[in-house]
Amino acid sequence: MEITGAGRLEVRITPLDVGKRVSIRRLVDPSEGPGTFTDVVGVLTSWDEGGVLVLTRRSGEVVRVPETSLVAGKTVPAAPARRRGPAADFAELTRVASRAWQPVESERLGEWELRAASGFTRRANSALAVGDPGVPLDEALDRVRSWYAERSLPAYVQAATGAAGTQETLCAALEERGWTREVSADVRIGALAPVADLAPGRDPVALARSVGGPDGGWLRRYQRASGDPAPHMLRVLESGPSVWFASVAAEPAEGGGDGGDTPVAIGRCVVDGRWAGFMAVEVDPAHRRRGLARAVMTALARRALEEGASAAWLQVETDNTAAGALYAGLGFTTHHSYHHYRAPRD
Repeated sequence: MEITGAGRLEVRITPLDVGKRVSIRRLVDPSEGPGTFTDVVGVLTSWDEGGVLVLTRRSGEVVRVPETSLVAGKTVPAAPARRRGPAADFAELTRVASRAWQPVESERLGEWELRAASGFTRRANSALAVGDPGVPLDEALDRVRSWYAERSLPAYVQAATGAAGTQETLCAALEERGWTREVSADVRIGALAPVADLAPGRDPVALARSVGGPDGGWLRRYQRASGDPAPHMLRVLESGPSVWFASVAAEPAEGGGDGGDTPVAIGRCVVDGRWAGFMAVEVDPAHRRRGLARAVMTALARRALEEGASAAWLQVETDNTAAGALYAGLGFTTHHSYHHYRAPRD
């Protein structure tokens, strides 16, 4: 049904709009009478017979709204128009990102991809749930859980929100089935040339192509490589069409010496056609606020330009405000967000 509110406020959405992006205004607590309203924008993922709407926001947050609290509602475009940065769609970015962080083992489930790398990162140890799994959702999730259980790994599903073609409906369905959203990250994109045009900084950056993988010093700085790196970790780090590692050496110690053999800053870049992906940009806490992260990214961007790339992407966890501020200053804007949902514990 279509509900009409008082005055010019109208609810112009119905259950037939499930799957569309909508904007609604609701009364915060109808029992307290008129007064406080709030707005919600997201994909309408369900409208059940009990009169409860479920909206999934760009961030992946699921909001449940009683029909009785609605005072206004309308459908809105699938995604806001992008004003700057390279043109990109979700499907293309997802393919590029998956090639930059490849698992050791994978298997198809319809159009989904089950990925495993002995637990090294969720990105390489989760089901990439893009497209149709070829079976009903509950059966697909059972197969996901069994596949990871056979490998003594927790079962994760990676799904995205916030752009045309993303999986808000799937995210809501996972939550309804008790899957827990553990980590969310933004996929940000930007033009490559402005990053390459930055001043290189006073600390020289060494670049090495992935022939035999990153060296020992790079791995000692990499926070995920605690102790000696396992073969599966190296295989993931080396994966990608054209992989480059950058590092900034420690300053010489007073009285001579090389100041240690662990770099003070590192980064990784994967060049794939027109795209350059930046990841593993890390700086020794004692050397932060010196522009080392920018220097690493500039050096990698220049190399990517030489290989013909023109656009850049990266992933940053939503709660990493420091990194988010750095990338915003370099011109990166959020294209969409992705989330890792963990299966319920038996």
